[in-house]
Amino acid sequence: MNKLVKHVVIVGGGTAGWLSAGILAAKLKPDYKVTLIESPNVPTIGVGEGSWPSLRDTLLDIGINEREFLTACKGTFKQGSSFVNWRACAANSQTFTHQYHHPFTVPTAYNELDIHACWQSIAKHESYENSFSLQSLMCTQGKAPKQATTPDYAHVLNYGYHFDATALANLLKKHCLETLGVHYVSAHVSKVEEHPNGYIRQLLTDNGQAISGDLFIDCSGKSGLLIQQHFNVPWLSLETTMLNNRAMAVQAPYAPDDQAINSTTVATAQRVGWTWDIGLQHRRGVGLVYASEFCNEDAAIDILFKQVSQRLRHAKAQDLSVRTLSFEPGYRKDFWVKNCLSLGMSSGFVEPLEASAIAMVELGLRMLCESFPHNAEHMEHVSQRYNQRFEYRWQRVVDFLKLHYVLSERNEPYWLAQRHESRTPPSLSTLLEIWKYQSPSRLDLIENEEIFPSASYQYVLYGMGYNTALPAIALSDADLSKAKAIRSKMTQMKQAYLHALPNNRALLDELCGLNEEKGNKEHNHVHI
Repeated sequence: MNKLVKHVVIVGGGTAGWLSAGILAAKLKPDYKVTLIESPNVPTIGVGEGSWPSLRDTLLDIGINEREFLTACKGTFKQGSSFVNWRACAANSQTFTHQYHHPFTVPTAYNELDIHACWQSIAKHESYENSFSLQSLMCTQGKAPKQATTPDYAHVLNYGYHFDATALANLLKKHCLETLGVHYVSAHVSKVEEHPNGYIRQLLTDNGQAISGDLFIDCSGKSGLLIQQHFNVPWLSLETTMLNNRAMAVQAPYAPDDQAINSTTVATAQRVGWTWDIGLQHRRGVGLVYASEFCNEDAAIDILFKQVSQRLRHAKAQDLSVRTLSFEPGYRKDFWVKNCLSLGMSSGFVEPLEASAIAMVELGLRMLCESFPHNAEHMEHVSQRYNQRFEYRWQRVVDFLKLHYVLSERNEPYWLAQRHESRTPPSLSTLLEIWKYQSPSRLDLIENEEIFPSASYQYVLYGMGYNTALPAIALSDADLSKAKAIRSKMTQMKQAYLHALPNNRALLDELCGLNEEKGNKEHNHVHI
């Protein structure tokens, strides 16, 4: 029980596996060893193309230069998500009846003022997202979140990324092997051998290798090679709450006359689910998330290509490769069992909405690093706390994602089923009752590292037209004066931002060295 944990063995590559290897190899002391085993026969999923701003810190910790990342992964800047037709259905396919944004930048002075009360008191004529933040406006104008002279990973407006997931895994792999000294084994795990106490002792591969370790991280995806196939940890299905269980994705080129790169993931509600539209430097990633209960595959392809053709006229399924995925929304009963920690899809997956998957991997790695076990005795306590924390976090992911559906007024069978009270988590139902009388706040979300902070709930609630009563305690004159001063300063800053921030493609061309001369002439390098 007192043997030191010195060797971490990761099973599975992909984004989760190589992020794990990169973070641990970069942070652990030199006398620790990190090994990654990757099967040459199992392809990665490779369709997750969005992140939260936390990925900036993760890449910085691993030691990857931002320009290198953007260039290798055809990355672009993601400043949040845009939601089209989630509240109500469009009159026709070309007319959007409703749209709102969930930007990454929280409203100015959010932790100092009751922003909802200030909005209702002095800016009710504006949308909530624009009342105390400029980011949504900058997104609609196609503006990047920084300038070419802004340092790596620094920002004017908070941002994450869109990227080619396969390219990211390859970049991480190259960096881990060439710079961080991660040991690599290309083989399939054929057998797991235990110590008498049930802890994993070593893994045997199909090419005859025996790889011993002290801590094993299962990043083997849906197969759950260690956490499920060896430890038999149950998968807690969410299929009665989260209806979506299918996804369909296509990589579409830009039209010659439409090269604009969106600043957000554009999520458009459809009659049986929703479509995403993600702009990379060289192409768009377009996908449909839907429930097989309400739609067959042929109908899903029709919906997907109607979305693709909005920007790529006459797009046809036979001309582009369509990838289909099935999944069962849910998460593990336990995430860490003995000396095996599961991360990525082996740990849990709900659906692509709001790009929570990579963020959950990052949170898991952060908690592991901050309480890295010394030995098996310490590991027992650390794993219990980890399981408690991540059960809570997965429940909050479900609440937040379900919030997008239960506020809809669409009347198709799929949407009626999504918001039926029997399919709504009791925890969310309780919060919605509370939010009739007070806006989402730290009192509702008690962890110090919530995956979705209360500001995110406010953006969705009020973007979808939810009504919250003004508090019984009136805003003070000082708070009102401060709120008015903020809005006055925003008016001044708006023009500065519009003038000084380049559009996404222009900035990316310059940062990635694709058009340096043009970029240097056209960009206004103004301090903002």
